[in-house]
Amino acid sequence: MNRTSLVLLMSVMGLTGCARRAANTSTADAATHTPPPVVSDRGNATQPNPDDTEQALAALNAAPIYFPLDSSILPPEATEELSRIAQAMRQRSLAKVTVAGHTCELGTTEYNLALGQRRAASVRSYLVNLGVEPGRISVISYGEERPADPNVPEKNRRAEFSFRLAEQARTGDL
Repeated sequence: MNRTSLVLLMSVMGLTGCARRAANTSTADAATHTPPPVVSDRGNATQPNPDDTEQALAALNAAPIYFPLDSSILPPEATEELSRIAQAMRQRSLAKVTVAGHTCELGTTEYNLALGQRRAASVRSYLVNLGVEPGRISVISYGEERPADPNVPEKNRRAEFSFRLAEQARTGDL
């Protein structure tokens, strides 16, 4: 391969990598990203207020839901927090959430992954019953792999929330 072809190939690979990164932004990026101008019906460009995006994400912050040992049944104290989350999501149609299920170190890796999945699914079902569209909620299980506190097993038996806004939210359509 000659030098010119190699330089061209490297340039294309670099541009491809940048395009992927831009399409795969995180929630933190969404809060700090300056959105492109929005064109109104009259053709005038307006900038959405970045505080709107930050407020939308702030309203969607949620405390973890803690579960009893070897259980995926939602504890009664979780219902108030989940009701608040559901209401905030219903008011923000572009918001999406990932519910991550976690466990303590007791049990096998396979058992803990399955228990974490059941915990996340339990939270998802509750949110769907409160009117959040199922397609806006994804679930994942980390089992025992991401402890909140290795010295306090009760803090590891949890479901955590990760919120993000759809691409349209960056154009000011919260």
